[in-house]
Amino acid sequence: MKEQLDNGKTVSFVPKGNSMLPMLRNGKDMVMLKKSDGKLHLSDVAFYYRRETDSYVIHRVVGFQKDGSYIMLGDNNVQKEYNIRPEDIIAVVTAFYRNGKMHKVTDFSYRLYCDVLFYYRPARNLYRRTRAKAARIIKRKNKRG
Repeated sequence: MKEQLDNGKTVSFVPKGNSMLPMLRNGKDMVMLKKSDGKLHLSDVAFYYRRETDSYVIHRVVGFQKDGSYIMLGDNNVQKEYNIRPEDIIAVVTAFYRNGKMHKVTDFSYRLYCDVLFYYRPARNLYRRTRAKAARIIKRKNKRG
């Protein structure tokens, strides 16, 4: 894959995992990658190598650090990843296929999705924490009888 990207070709594959839901569904949607041509921008979706877990990841750029590294986050995650260095970035997502239809990252509907995701994230995280806390309370009450 790296050789094809280095030669300017695009690469596609079907990612596994739920961290990029609702954009990418586990084992169903296909992503198109190209080698990054420089600094990533806010909301870019990058394919990178995570040294701590020795794994490859597709997550979104949600911030930048003073040392030039990125802050990454899956659309379905709440825990940010810090210190993702530019040399860890292998490629960026240029499009994805869902149900046979191509969605380019330059499409208006995709840009709107990114904007809504960005502004909705704090409310979504509050909802998730509240729902998780309520589930723990209900579970405790059910154990007591």
